[in-house]
Amino acid sequence: MELVRDSQRSAVYDAETLVRGMFDRADERNLRTVEVMGSAITLPVERKFGSVESVQAYCDQVLRMNWVAETWPRACVSVSVRPRAGNTAAHYSNEVIAVPIDRGGRWAMRELVVLHELAHHLGKDDEPGHGAAFVDRYLTLVGEIIGPEAAFVLRAMYLAGGVKTG
Repeated sequence: MELVRDSQRSAVYDAETLVRGMFDRADERNLRTVEVMGSAITLPVERKFGSVESVQAYCDQVLRMNWVAETWPRACVSVSVRPRAGNTAAHYSNEVIAVPIDRGGRWAMRELVVLHELAHHLGKDDEPGHGAAFVDRYLTLVGEIIGPEAAFVLRAMYLAGGVKTG
């Protein structure tokens, strides 16, 4: 089987890093309004997780949502969550989400990262890992679960970074 090139990977990661930074600053300053592309946006609250078990429970709940199951056939396939050594990245492979839990890796124990990994889970095996279909899935999950304001900010950062959507 020929591997599909993941040409948007670094642009997707760069845009998502900017968005996570906006959410982090909003939390630190307790000031949720940001300006994005000339619009004042009030960021919703993003859930943070304290344990692998809480990430697992969250994933289970998302996959059981009626609209998720109706939209993506792979929602009926369970995902397992496990801790990952190191602190550089969360990862999805073969129905397993690995989240770094080291002190430096706690940045990944958050809703934006977990939804990113679930967007991988819900995709088809033969699509680029961070291609247009993935980006659309992730934007939909963020918009419906975290809120439309979060999806707007994410879409704007994708656009600014040249990320293609479907």
